[in-house]
Amino acid sequence: MEAVKTLEQLNTKYSKLDVYQRVEQLYMDFDQSEIMLTSSFAATSAFLLKVFSDVNKEQTIYFIDTGYHFRETLIYKEYLTQLYDLNVVSLQADSQQHQLTLDAEMWNTQPNRCCHINKVKPIQLIKGDYKVWVSGLMKWQSDFRASLDYFEQRDTILKFYPLLDIDYIGRDEFIKEHHLPFHPLKSKGYSSIGCQHCTVPGENRSGRWNNSPKTECGLHL
Repeated sequence: MEAVKTLEQLNTKYSKLDVYQRVEQLYMDFDQSEIMLTSSFAATSAFLLKVFSDVNKEQTIYFIDTGYHFRETLIYKEYLTQLYDLNVVSLQADSQQHQLTLDAEMWNTQPNRCCHINKVKPIQLIKGDYKVWVSGLMKWQSDFRASLDYFEQRDTILKFYPLLDIDYIGRDEFIKEHHLPFHPLKSKGYSSIGCQHCTVPGENRSGRWNNSPKTECGLHL
């Protein structure tokens, strides 16, 4: 394993690499035990999952099961898991806290708190065990994501976005070229897919938290 460089050095080095090279380089700069990979198994998650499957099938992939996913998302998750022989571990909120969000229909009245209980807290319980958190965010998806770099320091963990500079055309071309399956709701106009209560068809992330200024669940802030 190579000596890990500064944040600026990492971003400079990885900016010159393609997606496969970035993931391969990640395992030269960090040990597998230091890497946390998450996937929402959403609209086009097959891209990043395909890359990691090709580079390192042993990598654990964490899926946050909010209890509010579309049935299609859960089917898509199982399909990709079998297709790529993925090592997927599901994380869930404390059952009592989750029930509180259900009873109060918190996604309507307190969406930030609902996301914190069902998405953020389950990750917080494990992320202290890792040095690097890998996610499939891309710049074109939102103004916030457009401001990111390949590596970002977030509290005690280093965030890594190997797909950051891939535009939506490049994403779809990769998926078609490699004959990867799209999420079944994409053909129905869903460009970004989260929990069923908070997602409607729309371009980019416009269908998330519809009629609300909220654009992020809080995981990546």
